[in-house]
Amino acid sequence: MASSIGNEKSVNPVLRISQLDALELNKALEQLVWSQFTSCFHGFKPGVLAHFEPEVKAFLWLILWRFTIYSKNATVGQAILNIQYKNNLSQTEKYQPLSKHQKLWYLIFTVGGRWLEERCYDLFSNRQLQSFCKIKHYINFGAGLLKLCGLLNFLIFLQKGTFATLTERILGIRSVFCKPQSVRQVGFEYMNRELLWHGFAEFLIYLLPLINVQKLKLKISSWCLPIAVLSNSENTLAAHCKECSLCGEWPTMPHTIGCSHVFCYYCIKSNYLFDMYFTCPKCGSEVHSLQPLKYKIEMTELH
Repeated sequence: MASSIGNEKSVNPVLRISQLDALELNKALEQLVWSQFTSCFHGFKPGVLAHFEPEVKAFLWLILWRFTIYSKNATVGQAILNIQYKNNLSQTEKYQPLSKHQKLWYLIFTVGGRWLEERCYDLFSNRQLQSFCKIKHYINFGAGLLKLCGLLNFLIFLQKGTFATLTERILGIRSVFCKPQSVRQVGFEYMNRELLWHGFAEFLIYLLPLINVQKLKLKISSWCLPIAVLSNSENTLAAHCKECSLCGEWPTMPHTIGCSHVFCYYCIKSNYLFDMYFTCPKCGSEVHSLQPLKYKIEMTELH
């Protein structure tokens, strides 16, 4: 009953981009399966699978073929995109599943072809006999001819939109939608949020290098901290400024910049070299001249 209903389904053509997406999904699945399989042999001696790699790959692709093309008339990528293979050799326009011969030839062309290409390369790569060289030359010529035919088929596919691969054209199988495609409601809220966030992030990346963070920090600290009104005399300077206005420690080689505050020589010199418009974090005075403090500050003055 189900087969009779399936035979009466109408055929819906598939977009080119959907067929190409299905092929990419198939490649991604094969790479995922192979990586998961090889991870089981990480504890073994390196190169265990090297001698049998074509056969192991062919066995894995055989399993995939059994549970995709053979049972569902669709690859994994096609099943995700609601696509199926149709027997294009049938005269009716209704949906017709693939015949057993088409499924077997699909296996031979895809799995067998890749296995033969890899195994023949290993067999004839180290052979120096004249007969093996001729066979290798013929195999290389045939592989190049098949790739050329594949390129021509792809160009025809871009024009007409049918038979994305050479295997599909030879076997007469065509990609169609399993169910009629309904009109989709596309929401752009998520896309708008992503575009807004990416634009804001790019603006920050462009703006941050232009901001002098250290100078801004010192400016804010000069606003928050109370400004001490001190005398300009050296005695008052030595009596009140017993710490560096930058590091907060006892000033090493104390210097002034023209205001009533004292700095370590290395603190004020490094900041002034980094920013020629450096200002005092306490009072906001600019660096007029970097002068050593003439009055000698003794450690006993801490007491």
